[in-house]
Amino acid sequence: MGVLPVPAEVRAILLDIEGTTTPIAFVQETLFPYIKDNVKEYLRAHWEEEECQRDVGLLRKQAQEDSSLDGAVPIPLESGSGEEELERIIQAVVDNVHWQMSLDRKTTALKQLQGHMWRAAYATGHVKGELFEDVVPAIRKWREAGMKVYIYSSGSVEAQKLLFGYSTEGDILELFDGHFDTKIGPKVESESYRRIAASIGCATNNILFLTDVPREANAAEEADTHVAVVIRPGNAGLTDDEKSYYSLISSFTELFLPSST
Repeated sequence: MGVLPVPAEVRAILLDIEGTTTPIAFVQETLFPYIKDNVKEYLRAHWEEEECQRDVGLLRKQAQEDSSLDGAVPIPLESGSGEEELERIIQAVVDNVHWQMSLDRKTTALKQLQGHMWRAAYATGHVKGELFEDVVPAIRKWREAGMKVYIYSSGSVEAQKLLFGYSTEGDILELFDGHFDTKIGPKVESESYRRIAASIGCATNNILFLTDVPREANAAEEADTHVAVVIRPGNAGLTDDEKSYYSLISSFTELFLPSST
């Protein structure tokens, strides 16, 4: 792979998280299992809180939209008829969360609850965000060269800030100029990248997007955004066509900025 020159018009670098800044194993073997193992306990402990009720309301609305899907789990309304009913509703929320996660869904409702659960886990030290060792030094170098750096992930903005705020490298939130999640649009739709460009006040071709997912890379390219696909340990393999078509890097240190000459 070697050195990849960054086009001269690029002013901002947009980063995916899973498989790009952070090992997929951290997400799959630490973050997601934490949700599955602790969601019932979390709901019981926080059920009366306004934030938890908002999360459940959003999940209930999503469940109604999903009602025609195979295996969908409805979440009944609470009628106030005692502990047994409450346990049934909590179990329905747990089952719904497990069902969505089994399908690797990216719904805002699911991501919001996960973000709030991870907040508690990070704050108590149960979880620390993992980063590839090249990430922080490279981002510091990019910023010194005048580059803006943003995050775009399927995980909620809150979850992103927790990962980088409670990371193995300490609190590195100061390294980022902004965060985007699926509220701006799905990562596999080109319009999302146009919205991000408009939001940060530049043209789409002023952005370089780094991701490990070819479908996301393709969507960004359709919006005239520059793209490089990141090869990391544990990432899904690429086809021969994808390897020959996309610019590939295995470390952020392989990006060569024009201003670094």
